[in-house]
Amino acid sequence: MNKLFGTLLLIFLTTSLWAAKVDTALTYSPSMKKNIKAVVVLPDGYEGQSHFPVVYLLHGHGGSYNDYIKNIPAIKDVADQFHMILVCADGNVSSWYLDSPEDSGWKYETYVSSELVSWIDQHYKTIASRKGRAITGLSMGGHGALSLAIKHQDVFGAAGSMSGGLDLRPFPDNWNISKRLGTYAQYPERWTANSVTEMLPLLSKHQLSLIIDCGKDDFFYQVNLKFHEKLLYNNIPHDFIIRPGSHNWDYWSNAITYQLLYFHKFFQS
Repeated sequence: MNKLFGTLLLIFLTTSLWAAKVDTALTYSPSMKKNIKAVVVLPDGYEGQSHFPVVYLLHGHGGSYNDYIKNIPAIKDVADQFHMILVCADGNVSSWYLDSPEDSGWKYETYVSSELVSWIDQHYKTIASRKGRAITGLSMGGHGALSLAIKHQDVFGAAGSMSGGLDLRPFPDNWNISKRLGTYAQYPERWTANSVTEMLPLLSKHQLSLIIDCGKDDFFYQVNLKFHEKLLYNNIPHDFIIRPGSHNWDYWSNAITYQLLYFHKFFQS
């Protein structure tokens, strides 16, 4: 823990040169037949080094692709520190990063896990394999990150969640989930199949490196704790972090640094 704290302290105390470059990329989704924006943070030294690992960041409900760079501009420093590319994807305001069975125009699982990854690999100097890819997100994006990584373990080697809505079923009337899946009363099997807490049968024991973070006062705390306990019961290695805090940018500004440090260590290994 002292080593981790020292590394984090170094990040925040190092004088920022703001050397990272921030692109707004216009990507294309063949499945949805539309252009979708993404923020791409390129670390200092990008022009000189051959290839870089990539971390995909997913926003929460009501958010957009530029949430992270607006609310946590210090992620540019962390990209420099760890020599990684950050891709802030757009999941529309309420996609839950699903391919919706209710509306064929919402295919955000396909977009993020396949189309966006392919686009980024084609346009930037990436390590184009699961060994060089991680994904994380906050709230709706935490659910999306773990869901996509578990379903696509050939694409992502590490995954994280910050305050993630990891079980959809306790919230049948919230956050437009019913618009993506149909109502819980009518389609309970869809809600179960799309809840991260029920995806463990898809998860190979040592296939994904996992980090889960949630504040003790968060309304998603209990579903995160439930998922952690299921991982323990099934002997699936993971990091689980609980700290004081709730569902807000103050918490996520702290949590993101732990997540990126975790992925940096994964990439080095």
